[in-house]
Amino acid sequence: MTPASENGMSVVALAGGVGGARLVDGLDRVLPPGSLTAVVNTGDDFEHWGLHISPDLDTVMYTLAGLSPEDRGWGIDGDTFEVLREARRRGVDDWFRLGDRDLVTHLFRTHALALGESLTQATAELCKVLGVERPILPMSDAPCPTSILTKSGEELAFQEWLVKERAAPPVSRARHGGNGETTQSVLDALNVADLVVICPSNPYVSIDPILRLTGVSEALGRTPTVAVSPILNGKAVKGPLATMISEIGGRPPSAEAVAIHYKGLLDGFAVQHGDSFRALYPTLETNILIQTREDRIRLAHELIEFARSLR
Repeated sequence: MTPASENGMSVVALAGGVGGARLVDGLDRVLPPGSLTAVVNTGDDFEHWGLHISPDLDTVMYTLAGLSPEDRGWGIDGDTFEVLREARRRGVDDWFRLGDRDLVTHLFRTHALALGESLTQATAELCKVLGVERPILPMSDAPCPTSILTKSGEELAFQEWLVKERAAPPVSRARHGGNGETTQSVLDALNVADLVVICPSNPYVSIDPILRLTGVSEALGRTPTVAVSPILNGKAVKGPLATMISEIGGRPPSAEAVAIHYKGLLDGFAVQHGDSFRALYPTLETNILIQTREDRIRLAHELIEFARSLR
């Protein structure tokens, strides 16, 4: 593996959610131009108000563009919600909060798709408008919807379970739909990668949808792969992951439980101080809590150096 300071290093980050977007931003800041490609989960894409919504793509895109708010990590900082208020006044379903500036992104994407463009092409155009230079690749151009099977037997679209139901119904498992095909752009990026980083994203609903696509896990098997734990001292920083590990995995939430889930894929694993466990590969014990931009840069530097040491 080439040093991070050399332009020959190629890194692919698999990401979804706020934690994934923030680590991608850190890697973007420490790697030289042309080195980083983000492959982003689209399993939670859905249609709302007739628009194609891509929550994870937008979270990564807004974060790299410097638009995402630090407090919540999603949406656009300082956005207004006049359209949402008017929709509520008229009795339109308003459970998914769309900001006014954010709404333009979904209008743009929906129009591009209606004209026959792929999701990859539409994402590239959105990134260009926002000044995001590093490639952000949807994991697939085809619909790959993730749904949640609850303990009661009900099946809910992921965003309905997460946002509308506030992740309250106990989970039996996550189901991933679609044809299982990724894009040639994703495969090309993986085939030339010197390193794959699995971001601190929810394994069940952000990373599994990517890994199940044809050729992705096989590519990871040929490439040094490190992951960052999304569980810190038994808790998730954001979202319902800790509960999902108990309900789906049948284990107490821990970094080790996440590592077991990724069995056979990892060459190294970064965990929070105090979360080390006996593993078959090297572990990096450090502060993986990325609350500030400085945290993102520090962790990204540490990950690159850790990955270099594996060789």
